[in-house]
Amino acid sequence: MSRTSLRGVAVATATVGLFAGTISAVAAAPSDVEAATAGYTPGLVSAMERDLNLSTADAVAQLQAQELLADTQQSLEKSLGASYAGAWVEGADTLHVAVTDAAEAADVRAAGATPVTVDHSLTVLDAWTADLDGALSPADVTSYHVDVETNEIVVDVVDGAQADVRAAVAEAGVPAGVVSLTRSAERPRTFADVIGGEAYFIDGSARCSVGFAVTGGFVSAGHCGSVGSSASEPSGTFEVSEFPGSDYSYVSVDSDTPVGVVDDWAGGTVAVEGSTPAAVGASVCRSGSTTGWHCGTIQALNATVNYAEGSVSGLIQTNVCAEPGDSGGSLLAGSQAQGMTSGGSGNCSSGGQTFFQPVGEALSAAGVSLLTN
Repeated sequence: MSRTSLRGVAVATATVGLFAGTISAVAAAPSDVEAATAGYTPGLVSAMERDLNLSTADAVAQLQAQELLADTQQSLEKSLGASYAGAWVEGADTLHVAVTDAAEAADVRAAGATPVTVDHSLTVLDAWTADLDGALSPADVTSYHVDVETNEIVVDVVDGAQADVRAAVAEAGVPAGVVSLTRSAERPRTFADVIGGEAYFIDGSARCSVGFAVTGGFVSAGHCGSVGSSASEPSGTFEVSEFPGSDYSYVSVDSDTPVGVVDDWAGGTVAVEGSTPAAVGASVCRSGSTTGWHCGTIQALNATVNYAEGSVSGLIQTNVCAEPGDSGGSLLAGSQAQGMTSGGSGNCSSGGQTFFQPVGEALSAAGVSLLTN
């Protein structure tokens, strides 16, 4: 089915200048731009300038105009009731509102928007979409949604699955005429960030903490998983793992994004700027998914620890506390990566001693580089 735009079948196509006036007013008063910009989240206006090729004044004006458009859209959605079929913005200041009852066009126009008459209300389209929820196979379909501009349901289909999807639509009782199939060029993936100190799960059960983001994934403790073990949240595979003897691992991630920061468990992150080793007596802080952020000092370097599973040598010994689940988590000296939590004694209520696998050995063994920020 062709996805022909319905803009050409508008009941009225005259553009109302209600919103354009906002843009003109702001553009004509550059002295007010700085004050207006301060009303938005830092970085928002600069991002619009960069990505939408706008001047500062135009970006602020567009934000203000779209706030008015949003208010109008919400008001019309309530007042039109069952006739409402969705809305969309064209350009910076034109709001189109679709209705199933041509008699409602005057109300839309009076509100400063452009009316468009269509066949199906948004309520009906949403109901048909819900009918597809259990009918469409995830193996055949990457996504689907209501397209208010074309007054239909658009289904993104993988190559070769069109016939199966059409059959599923018919089985669900959804009219074929309201469903448009498009080819999906790529299956969507998540964009979760891989951040030091945060949790991940091994083979769907045990939990450890991310050490540091590196090229292609992250490093953690070797005792967290063996080569071939699966990781989730973030998802990936243990490509390198050494324990005992040493205690490091490298997990390659499937689709999540490694970021050169460590969670500070106070609503922010600490940027990792390098991996210069700190000396005995230096202050260090550890991030882990069980107990969060704790600090102390380095007591010794190149320490050997005898675990029940065997000896591990070359560790950083500290008086920083840790508990189960913190394993693999990040140890920093300021902004410099030091190592990953291996093990220790005590806890974060009474205090303890913790040992860390130096990060440099893990990077060399896996052939990866630390990501810095």
